[in-house]
Amino acid sequence: MIRALVFDFDGLILETEMPAYQSWVEIYREHGHDLTREFWADYIGRESGWFEPAAHLESLVQGPFDRAAVQARRDARKTELVAALETMAGVREWLAEAKALGLKLAVASSSRRAWVCGHLDRLRLEGWDAIVCREDVERAKPAPDLYLRACELIDVAPDDALAIEDSPNGVASAQAAGLRVVAVPNELTSGLDLTRAECRLGSCSELALADLLARFR
Repeated sequence: MIRALVFDFDGLILETEMPAYQSWVEIYREHGHDLTREFWADYIGRESGWFEPAAHLESLVQGPFDRAAVQARRDARKTELVAALETMAGVREWLAEAKALGLKLAVASSSRRAWVCGHLDRLRLEGWDAIVCREDVERAKPAPDLYLRACELIDVAPDDALAIEDSPNGVASAQAAGLRVVAVPNELTSGLDLTRAECRLGSCSELALADLLARFR
């Protein structure tokens, strides 16, 4: 019986994946290089720092390159893009329904706490029983640590929790921890291999939470 929902954050609650990618695409193009979706795909769901685009771009550029200035311009552009975003379709409805059903709610994110909590506060998404971020565990996704810690904090066995994920790294992380997984991809991850998830939806608005939970009884 499902007793808890554990949500990924980036690309699932808030579509930060495309701004993160698009802001770097713009910078790469300014310097005469492409950053393909295929190259970026393996980074999605992992912790910040696993891949360093500024260092990678510097290795491609012939001539002077101010890495700090480039990074600052890109970060400002990403902030601009993300600030305009709202919660992804259906997320608020699932959260409200979960609370009405008495389910525990948690976030398990490879991003830093300041990033995750800052946006949850901005969006006024409250009522979480646990928020687990990169600095709370030894290893980020695709390792199981984030999900194991979330289940520990909400006192729910992993096989009684349902993970909501958007990326293959996230799906692998949740399944390695023993959770069942619903894949809800975004524009960037919709073409990736999410077949390991027990269920795939086009968005959280595609199905009422009660109907989704019925599939896991």
